[in-house]
Amino acid sequence: MESSRARLSRRARPSRTRRLLSTALAVVAVVGGTAAGTVYVKARAHSGAGPVSSATSASSSATADGEESVEPVAQPAAVDHDALLAEAMDAVPVAGRAKVSVAVLDLASGDSAGHGSGSFDTASIVKVDILAALLLRAQDEGRHLTATETSYATTMIENSDNTAASALWDVIGGAAGLDAANKRLGLTHTQGGDGALWGLTQTTAADQLTLLKQVFGDDSKLSAASRAYVQELMGRIEADQHWGVSAAADGSRWALKNGWLARSTTGLWDINSIGRVTVDGHDCLVAVLSKGNSTQAKGISLVEAAAKAAVSVFAGEGDRSSASPSATASS
Repeated sequence: MESSRARLSRRARPSRTRRLLSTALAVVAVVGGTAAGTVYVKARAHSGAGPVSSATSASSSATADGEESVEPVAQPAAVDHDALLAEAMDAVPVAGRAKVSVAVLDLASGDSAGHGSGSFDTASIVKVDILAALLLRAQDEGRHLTATETSYATTMIENSDNTAASALWDVIGGAAGLDAANKRLGLTHTQGGDGALWGLTQTTAADQLTLLKQVFGDDSKLSAASRAYVQELMGRIEADQHWGVSAAADGSRWALKNGWLARSTTGLWDINSIGRVTVDGHDCLVAVLSKGNSTQAKGISLVEAAAKAAVSVFAGEGDRSSASPSATASS
């Protein structure tokens, strides 16, 4: 028979089940969640428990009885820049048969917004595209621009000279050469004008923003030297063309190219402007295209108002005073 000492010793030893329970680490319960993805967690520490972690961002505090309460940290809601731009454009008057489309990008954040749709005649803003195609060709051939090409490029951009544009249009191979270059540059909805009609190249605001990114961004098919060259020319536009997206800039911190064309079939005006502006410390790329304007002056006012609305999405100031544009009669 078992001795009394043996029976007492056996009763003094904890059962295997009790030993396992005493070494349990923690009990964690998910007690709620929200549609935004915030998770509420409550954890109770036990003897021998290790740290409890959550995959969500949270702050925690311990209660008097050892219970840890984890509070949710709200995640910031994504900003709908397109909606903000649409709201800003609601305040821009568009008269008669006019149509306008705009695209904007904040260079620092990479955020962008667009408003309006459809294709537009480029008029003279295509001259930036022609120069980009010319520079790509020179890069492929491992050479600098010739003295003649440089002269044409300067007057084409700074003075919006049409003769120079026609000469370089021929050098790049016309519409076929422009389209081939644009395929490399990422312009997917731009088509070169028929024959010698480079000003009737069709494009979209989104494509013009892509072109501006190639000129002013680091991730570009254009070399650093080519980008610097185009930027320099766009920053030296002659005085009577200081209108368009520059109206949205702080002082003289801008670089642009404008286009203006009266259509012979309708008598209505195409007015376009593309470029980089600095406002409230933000460097923004802006492309504004318009057509069906009854006069050149009204088209310029529309483009400038749209440019101010565009930068307000990122700079937070949509009510800047209008500049008094000066303009020439043709491009």
